[in-house]
Amino acid sequence: MTKLKRIAVYTFIVFLLASACSLDIYLPFGNQTYESGALLFQDDFSDQKSGWDTWYEEGSMIAYQEGGLRFFVDQPNYDYFSSPGKLYKDVKIDVDATHLAGPEDNDFGVICRFKDDNNFYAFLIGSDGFSGILKVINGNYLMISGDGMQYSPSIISGRNVNHITVLCNGSNLVFWVNGEQLFDVQDFDLDNGDIGLIAGTRDAPGVDVFFDNFVVFMP
Repeated sequence: MTKLKRIAVYTFIVFLLASACSLDIYLPFGNQTYESGALLFQDDFSDQKSGWDTWYEEGSMIAYQEGGLRFFVDQPNYDYFSSPGKLYKDVKIDVDATHLAGPEDNDFGVICRFKDDNNFYAFLIGSDGFSGILKVINGNYLMISGDGMQYSPSIISGRNVNHITVLCNGSNLVFWVNGEQLFDVQDFDLDNGDIGLIAGTRDAPGVDVFFDNFVVFMP
């Protein structure tokens, strides 16, 4: 079962990144190495100065609230992004994502290898039980995990918590939800970049998503 999905990116996309020279660099290049499983970064969002982009615009927002990072998207067919300003090559990321309110026809999840608004990977689930791995390359949107979003019973639908795990390791992109592997694909276009979170709407506005317990490991 598949579900086609259209994504429109907000003109003033909330990935307000500084120049690359201001990013924290965690690339295992040259003599710098990390053991598998090493903790690279974590955030429970209790410190509102931990570096994530926040945003307030026309009723929508990204904000630190109640020990998490909350996304409220009040425009149809918009995706909002936020990043802590890091730069990685290979990562494994865990996060808890809760759909608080709004339509179940939504999308939210994790970003890796974000270079700019037009080049990144996004691992997306929806509260309707659909999921997929999105590649944005030179501004072109392509669902590389299959023909549109795919339905999975491992996604807890409705207003519930889903635990998301993603792996960006070399050309290997793997996506788990609640401990079940959904996708394992190969892609060679992006090899490093920032990490982040994403939440968005489809035809109906008012999606409200809460992220917590964001952890990044060396694969």
